[in-house]
Amino acid sequence: QVQLVESGGGLVQTGNSLTLSCSASGRTISGYAMGWFRQAPGKEREGVSCITSSGGTTNYANDVKGRFTISRDNVQKTVYLQMNSLEPEDTAVYYCAAGWGSGRTMCLLQTNEYDYWGQGTQVTVSS
Repeated sequence: QVQLVESGGGLVQTGNSLTLSCSASGRTISGYAMGWFRQAPGKEREGVSCITSSGGTTNYANDVKGRFTISRDNVQKTVYLQMNSLEPEDTAVYYCAAGWGSGRTMCLLQTNEYDYWGQGTQVTVSS
């Protein structure tokens, strides 16, 4: 079992930055691909970014490429999402997720690839 807790959300103005953190407890996350997803009111949950278990490969949704950066620290069992140049369209609840991916060289932004989910953290970007 892996328990995930997100933090770092908040209210910011357009153009500002936030860094989300996802802290894991339970078993080590070194064998898991980690992903960030978001869900805006009235919309389906969508993939934002993911990182392979080794940290060697990352993947981003088109609308966040160049603005968001995912990283991980397997020793600290923490995953980060650095979000720059935030836009009102980024407003959503952001979720961290873990899916078994030891040895894989790519990760996918699909919810069914992930087994464990956090409770989410709200990010609101005002215009």
